[in-house]
Amino acid sequence: MIELLWPWVLAAAPLPLLLRWLTRHAEARQAALTVPSLRPYQPDGESLTDSSRRGGFSIALTLLTLAWLLILIAGARPQWTGEPVALPASGRDLMLAVDISGSMGTEDMQLGGDYVDRLTVVKQVVSDFIEARGGDRVGLILFGTNAYLQAPLTFDLTTVMQLLREAPVGIAGGKTAIGDAIGLGVKRLRQRPEGDRVIILLTDGANNVGEVAPVKASELAADIGVRIYTIGVGATEMRMPSLFGRFGSRIVNPSAELDEDTLTQVAQNTGARYFRAENTQQLAEIYALIDELEPVEQEAETFRPVQALFMWPLGGSLVLLFAALLLNATFGGRRGI
Repeated sequence: MIELLWPWVLAAAPLPLLLRWLTRHAEARQAALTVPSLRPYQPDGESLTDSSRRGGFSIALTLLTLAWLLILIAGARPQWTGEPVALPASGRDLMLAVDISGSMGTEDMQLGGDYVDRLTVVKQVVSDFIEARGGDRVGLILFGTNAYLQAPLTFDLTTVMQLLREAPVGIAGGKTAIGDAIGLGVKRLRQRPEGDRVIILLTDGANNVGEVAPVKASELAADIGVRIYTIGVGATEMRMPSLFGRFGSRIVNPSAELDEDTLTQVAQNTGARYFRAENTQQLAEIYALIDELEPVEQEAETFRPVQALFMWPLGGSLVLLFAALLLNATFGGRRGI
């Protein structure tokens, strides 16, 4: 249907008549010109030119009146409101917490046959996971030295994926605040109705900065029914070349700082699981497994599509004003209409 947001603007419709009445009332108070006879001013004495001018004046006045009414209608902000559209609300509230600290730039994982940094692999796998979340509200937290809410819980999965893909390594700081990331996720999920509320936290290190300890944050999550699935990412072996090439290379563990005990405890405290991803395939399988969580019915939500229509009456008024000016130029001459 079509509705007006500011219908009170239409109350200004009689304003031109009021101004015209006030003008005539002021003119009536001025001295009048006395003439001996009114015959020269009778309609029968009008010339063809005078008759055309009177006709032009009548048409122009009608056009100006319509233009004024259209301007008022445009000012009343007309809009078309569509039928209610049901939103897909049978899914979960998923908060993704992704580590983007400096260590996520370690190139120990393969993607397409090439070694790339961990964050590049995570972006690829998690983006596919988000894309399949139709019906779920998904939010995004990025953390390093500090934890930031990059995207609140939303059905706009495209925007969430874009924000993840644009995140650079180290932008949130070089350290790892796992506890703060969990605390921020719990804070946002607490505002949602009780149901299937989940945090999926991915990191490649240990909590070494922040205000909240990860285990303590997980206990707060358990109190309000939030499950936290934790994922440790990073290879266990990596060949480091030396100055002598292959003969002097050595094998190191690039994930030595990964605190698996804490991540396991965090997940167990909330009734969830801890997963270890040493390569791209394992990471994809982990997200596929998490994908099998059963959705919980939530209260249905609807929205009504709205489209502004003010430009149509406004455009019509401009056309009518132009036509009135054209008539004035054609019939008005020096006297005007």
